[in-house]
Amino acid sequence: MPEHVVIIGSGPAGWTAAIYAARANLNPLVFEGAISEENRQSGTLPLGQLALTTEVENFPGWPAGDLSGYLKSSLDAEHHWLADIHHKQGVSGPELMHLMRQQAKNFGTRIVTDDIAEVDLSHGTPFKLTSAGSMGEVQEIEAHSVIIATGASANYLGLESEERFKNRGVSACAVCDGALPRFRNKPLVVVGGGDSAVEEADYLTKHAERVYLVHRRDALRASPIMADRAKNNPKIELVWNSEVTEVYGDDEKGLTGVKLSSTIGEPDRDMDAAGMFVAIGHTPNTKFLKGQLDMNEKGYLKWTVPFRTNTSVEGVFAAGDVSDDYYRQACTAAGTGCMAALDAERWLAAKGL
Repeated sequence: MPEHVVIIGSGPAGWTAAIYAARANLNPLVFEGAISEENRQSGTLPLGQLALTTEVENFPGWPAGDLSGYLKSSLDAEHHWLADIHHKQGVSGPELMHLMRQQAKNFGTRIVTDDIAEVDLSHGTPFKLTSAGSMGEVQEIEAHSVIIATGASANYLGLESEERFKNRGVSACAVCDGALPRFRNKPLVVVGGGDSAVEEADYLTKHAERVYLVHRRDALRASPIMADRAKNNPKIELVWNSEVTEVYGDDEKGLTGVKLSSTIGEPDRDMDAAGMFVAIGHTPNTKFLKGQLDMNEKGYLKWTVPFRTNTSVEGVFAAGDVSDDYYRQACTAAGTGCMAALDAERWLAAKGL
């Protein structure tokens, strides 16, 4: 018997879609991803990118405060350890994601801790999906509708030291993390040369003492208006012909500086900084689709109906960062997860499924 709806992905979009689908009695099945070294390296572990973030200050409804008691009363006993390590300053990324997961589970969402390795969308509904079998047996699933909420992975520099200081000074989202106390009134580094890098740098000037925009060339790739914004901002210093080749820090303070290597043969130099924001793009997690859905020039899934989450295949919907190359925020992802569930529910009803 085909599933009514299968949701692939377990970030804010996936769990919100599951909550709405479950409350609509669609009995959703969520493939949350596998716990594997490959997924760890690629940033695609269960619970999405937000689970790799520490403090979350900009998700509505979660002001600063001690949530220890709430976490213990809300989560299954197996996750009470989150309450024991709670920092008492509001909600963290892992805590928020576990709470979303729990909420979906409470309404009857079924969860499989595995990846979807292949999908066959070529013959219409029911669609055929194949799990990776990362945590056990390979599963073959049929589904009348599918919601893809696999997100997008931030591109990093690939340094071993960078990996060590992720979430302790290294970030890929200024809007998410820039206002955190560790960065306030401190020198910060932004790596990149496109519009996103300039936007990150410009945003960080609201909080930082100074922002160093490090680019490996002698001219920004950003649009002229964005390049002028960087050049005219007195708190942004452009660092040309340079790339970060090492990240420095310690266990107590986190990141404390970076090593800059010249791309034109000048001597290396160290730069003090409390944070490094990498703005060299994101890669949407769509490899498993093998080109079966229309994508934009950046590889993000296209919505084919204005203000709806429909994709190019009828019955397949996309939510969150896998279809968003502009906002990329937890609350916008959650919003589109709600939309995708409602779109799927109404599509199924119209088809008599």
